[in-house]
Amino acid sequence: MLVGLGNPGQRYIKTRHNVGFWFLDHWLAQLGAVSWRSESRFQAEFTELCVAGQSVIFLKPQTYMNLSGQAVGKVLRYFKITPQEMLVVHDELDFEVGVMRFKDGGGHGGHNGLRDIVATLGNGQFHRMRIGIGHPGDKRKVSDYVLSAVPMSDGVSIESGFERIYLNSELLVQMRFDQLKNKIH
Repeated sequence: MLVGLGNPGQRYIKTRHNVGFWFLDHWLAQLGAVSWRSESRFQAEFTELCVAGQSVIFLKPQTYMNLSGQAVGKVLRYFKITPQEMLVVHDELDFEVGVMRFKDGGGHGGHNGLRDIVATLGNGQFHRMRIGIGHPGDKRKVSDYVLSAVPMSDGVSIESGFERIYLNSELLVQMRFDQLKNKIH
C-alpha cells in the first residue's frame, strides 16, 4: 500500500504539506488512471491498481494531516495489510527541495501525520519516502511555510524526482529501496 499524506480540499492542493498526495496523483496520471474512490468508512480516497505485476492500494487519507492514522489503520485492517507492506510518502523539512530519501521504521520526527500513524499502529515499523520541501529557516514560520503554495521552480524539482521514481516503479512496489535509491540519485 502506498499512502500519500496531505490535507483534503482545493485550498491545499499544491502546498508543501501535500507532496504525498501530489506524488500519488502524479503517479496515477502517468499510469493513465486518474479516478479516486471516496470511501467514507475508511475516511479516505483510494484506488487499487496493478503495478509491475503487483496489486497496489493507493491511499489519500481525508482526515487532515494530524489524523492520518485513523484512515491508515482502517485500511490496513480491512485489507489485512501489515505495516511493513506500507510505504508512507510525506514532506520533509530537513531536506533540500526535491531530495527524496527512503527510511525504514523510526519515530515521527515532529511530523504530525507520521505522529498519528505511529500512535495508531503502536509503533513506527513502516517504510517512508521523504520528499524534501526545504525549511523556512525559522521554526516559528514552519506552520505557514508547509501550508503555502510550492513555487514553480520548486515544483519542477519535486516533479523531476517523482518521474525518476515512476521510471523505477517495479523497485518501489517490490520495496527494494536500496536499489531504488541508487537509480534515483
